[in-house]
Amino acid sequence: MIRNQIDFITMGCSKNLVDTESLMRRFKRIGYTCTHDCDHPEGEIAIINTCGFIGDAKEESIEMILRFAQAKDEGLLDKLFVMGCLSQRYREELSAEIPQVDKFYGKFDFKDLIDDLGAAKGFVCEKATVSSCADGSFKQKTTPAHYSYIKISEGCDRHCAYCAIPIITGKHKSRPMEDIIGEMETLVKEGVKEFQIIAQELTYYGVDLYGRQSIAELVERMANVEGVEWIRLHYAYPNNFPFELLDVIRNHDNVCNYLDIALQHVSDHMLTAMRRNTSSQETYKLIEKLREAVPGICIRTTLMVGFPGETDEDFDELVKFVKWARFERMGAFAYSEEEGTYSAEHYKDDVPYDVKQCRLDRLMRVQERISAELEAEKIGKELKVIVDRREGDYYIARSEYSSPEVDPEVLIEAHDGMELEIGGFYIVEITGSVEFDVYATVLGRA
Repeated sequence: MIRNQIDFITMGCSKNLVDTESLMRRFKRIGYTCTHDCDHPEGEIAIINTCGFIGDAKEESIEMILRFAQAKDEGLLDKLFVMGCLSQRYREELSAEIPQVDKFYGKFDFKDLIDDLGAAKGFVCEKATVSSCADGSFKQKTTPAHYSYIKISEGCDRHCAYCAIPIITGKHKSRPMEDIIGEMETLVKEGVKEFQIIAQELTYYGVDLYGRQSIAELVERMANVEGVEWIRLHYAYPNNFPFELLDVIRNHDNVCNYLDIALQHVSDHMLTAMRRNTSSQETYKLIEKLREAVPGICIRTTLMVGFPGETDEDFDELVKFVKWARFERMGAFAYSEEEGTYSAEHYKDDVPYDVKQCRLDRLMRVQERISAELEAEKIGKELKVIVDRREGDYYIARSEYSSPEVDPEVLIEAHDGMELEIGGFYIVEITGSVEFDVYATVLGRA
């Protein structure tokens, strides 16, 4: 057990990662050593940042807490703290069931950890400074040096029937533009070249602060920050989409031709039941508008199968839509009933598990074929890529059409004497492909 060391473990999405990074930076400044997602944690303190979005994520978070609770019972850990979405929803239940945890924090009071642990070192925390840090500024990066996540807002004002996020995070709250731009300028000075812009609902940005959707203005200002090479946008919403954002994407070379927009379904029956405030016709028109306004745009989406009341006809309509849209990136998941949501209180979870799984498998097989065809079409083409890491005989890179950890990668064979810069940009020629990745050779520096 290493004294004055805190081992951080982050579960769930990149938005949680930003919160973890905020804490790590502050703890380092008051004298703690911090590690993140270490294979073999050895610190005297552990802080687990949990996910509480769907059933599988909750189970993973609970299993992680129990693993560290056992370590504490065995004398391998002195203190254990839990924060994040899971403890925001189930703080009382978790406190009763897992007494080994010294204290549970939620999504918004986790900054109190700095007071609690800082006091043990005789440190008095300045609240205003900590609040700024917890909003994302001056954070300790856990990602590779060349890219970073920027969270521009917290919470969501939408009321989709299946979603527990508004219950966990509360109403949408935007960060001021000046704070966001200031953070980016600081990170650029530290060597960051690529930024993943994230929020629960990106396209609603600014409504609470400026009285209007301001995401286009924000991204325009981001693109003008000197040293920013790539900006990639995550988690847009289809209803009331701000089409002026597409002009910004098209007009700035450093704004990636990439948009992550969760559509969930296309059947009018399902969209109404899900309370998505859009229609099948509007969804088709949206995809057409995205591709028309930004030629070559990479669209990433998430779809759901097995929502209460989903019929074979609804699912067949979804499959037809996927074949038509030919999404460059697509994820899917089976409906998981979450207590407190509209669907849990008003609908019966009536699609059997095996039917959900069958539909999910079929939908992903369709997407696998589409992805294989789209990746194969790149053979012989040149792409600008950024190198993330080296694994064995390959350098692993990404184009502007791929976000870290979730999207296809570019594999570059490391020939004898080849030395590529991690975080460096290169022009490559695509030489081969598989379902979700491509192979390439380097032509030169970008």
